[in-house]
Amino acid sequence: MLSTAEFAYNSMVNRSTGKSPFSIVYTKLPNLALDVVVLPKCKSGIAAKFTSHSTKMLEDVHTHLTNANLKYKAAVDVHRRQQLFNVGDLVMVRLRRERFPPGTYSKLSRRKIGPVPIISKINDNAYTVELPADQNTSLTFNVSDISLYHPPDPAIIEFSSSESSSSEAGED
Repeated sequence: MLSTAEFAYNSMVNRSTGKSPFSIVYTKLPNLALDVVVLPKCKSGIAAKFTSHSTKMLEDVHTHLTNANLKYKAAVDVHRRQQLFNVGDLVMVRLRRERFPPGTYSKLSRRKIGPVPIISKINDNAYTVELPADQNTSLTFNVSDISLYHPPDPAIIEFSSSESSSSEAGED
């Protein structure tokens, strides 16, 4: 069964590449058991059994992959924060290490840039922002790297020390 499962995996289209591993390596798709089905009036019992077994196995693999993807999505969605922004909102953008040009990253360099306006929404998970001209990086950011900008509070902050908090003379 392992060789059959391996063949099925290598002949299925990968969602990332859009091609099957067979078509990438050998530049063509292999002949599948499903190709035998299109033969008119195939009277071989062995071929029919092989075809039905392969078809069922491919359906099972597809079902298992779909269920696994749903479980992965549910596990990730537990920790996901749903935050939607509108075009024109002021946000703070976090720059990850990969966003810095080679040799310019420092632990002490500025990580958050902002406030910057959102100039377009790609989808609920990606936004395009207007970065300053000196930033040589892509303008598109994942929602995990964007936070809403809150302007500083204009109230005057008064500092007091414990020495001057006493209202009566001679008290500590």
